[in-house]
Amino acid sequence: MASSSKPERTYHVFFSFRGEDVRNNFLGHLYGALDQKGIYTYVDSEELRKGEQIAPGLMKAIEESHIAIIIFSDDYASSWWCLEEAAKIMDCKEERDLMVFPLFYKVDPREVRTPRERYRKAMVKHESKFGKDSEKVKRWEKALSDAGSLSGWHLTLGDEAKLVRKIVREISSYLDRPPLHVAKHPVGIDSQVVKLKSMLNLEFDDGVLMVGLWGQGGIGKTALAKALYNAIRRQFQGSCFLADVREASKGCRDLFSLQEKLLSGILLQKKFVVSNVHGGINLVRDRLSHKKVLLILDDVDDSRQLNALAGECEWLGNGSRIIITTRDKHLLTCHRIDPNHVYEVSALDDSEALELLSKHAFSTHQKLKIKMDLVKSFLNHAKGLPLALE
Repeated sequence: MASSSKPERTYHVFFSFRGEDVRNNFLGHLYGALDQKGIYTYVDSEELRKGEQIAPGLMKAIEESHIAIIIFSDDYASSWWCLEEAAKIMDCKEERDLMVFPLFYKVDPREVRTPRERYRKAMVKHESKFGKDSEKVKRWEKALSDAGSLSGWHLTLGDEAKLVRKIVREISSYLDRPPLHVAKHPVGIDSQVVKLKSMLNLEFDDGVLMVGLWGQGGIGKTALAKALYNAIRRQFQGSCFLADVREASKGCRDLFSLQEKLLSGILLQKKFVVSNVHGGINLVRDRLSHKKVLLILDDVDDSRQLNALAGECEWLGNGSRIIITTRDKHLLTCHRIDPNHVYEVSALDDSEALELLSKHAFSTHQKLKIKMDLVKSFLNHAKGLPLALE
């Protein structure tokens, strides 16, 4: 039997590991600590690791998990089974929004990314068995490179108990984040989310992309940004939605406060103290430049806000996405955002506007028919603005 417990066919965490390296010590302590927090984990048994193919139940467990933690230990790459798990995990990262964290257990991350030493020897053995140019080996090598390049945890000779506490804290905070409330009736949003996801090119991890959403007040920029945040946040190692930046930055030290919120939200730590804007910029750059982050700045109206919170793409790690909502398109141009990455939020079309109005104002279609002349007049006046129709 697998050592696991699950709520409604869904696991919070799946562990991929080389059994004899970590099972009875580090992993046992980590599993117990997560279990105490009510975090449901999947840890396979040795009985499942027999035969020439991975058990279907193991593949299904990976697909049904929110998070996968790959524990890269000395002998991880010597097991074709572990490599097959890693490849499946990375497939699910792309196809099912699985969040993946590597844990380098007394192994240099560089040894995993570009196999060397024990990892190189292990891959040479696999090449001699399956063929150097076999698709299987190429898939494993890509999985090692991709997973090894992600941000995670690294244990050398430090305190294992301290690392266990850190992992539990970060996993708990990640799972505890509820989705943002978008709108009571989110009409016309899904189709725009699809367009924005295409613009964001989420498969591209070699740089940082900054995207602007602009449109007049009441057109639904904030609701769209929230829906987009909910749809893609699990693809990042940290995320933060800074709401109503225009109002929140009016005080003399409010930009410092926003920098503190940004850091706390992404790093899941409660206390950051920023004494001036330049100090905050340095702290953001120092702490986030190697982390894949989703940052949304909502309702920006001043270049000072952008310079303090998202001055340069290089402040964040590769694969990060910065999304800015504003009424002022010129502000996006001045911040050197590529015109191809500026999205004009569209008003609702006639059918969407009628649907939203009916959800808010009428309880039955009969009443709607009776008031149709008045409705048409109102829809014409509202011009497709969701705020005017609510």
